[in-house]
Amino acid sequence: MQFEYRTKGTCSSKINFEIRDNKVYNVVYTSGCNGNLQGIGKLVEGMDIDEVITRLNGIRCGFKATSCPDQLAKALTEAKEQIA
Repeated sequence: MQFEYRTKGTCSSKINFEIRDNKVYNVVYTSGCNGNLQGIGKLVEGMDIDEVITRLNGIRCGFKATSCPDQLAKALTEAKEQIA
């Protein structure tokens, strides 16, 4: 199932991703630090959704209350609720 999440409080503006069999695939950020965000997408590819949420939730970027990884955790949490 494909999802799109509009980020809040980060340089990236959107995250597109897919969830199949409770696993995360094809994470693509729009805008932001391209290399780092591609790295996040590759690292979580095929990982269990709950594991990604646990690992990324609460990560901050400098003095911001959130970060691009944290926004992915929020996006996955929202998607998980839609699937249930």
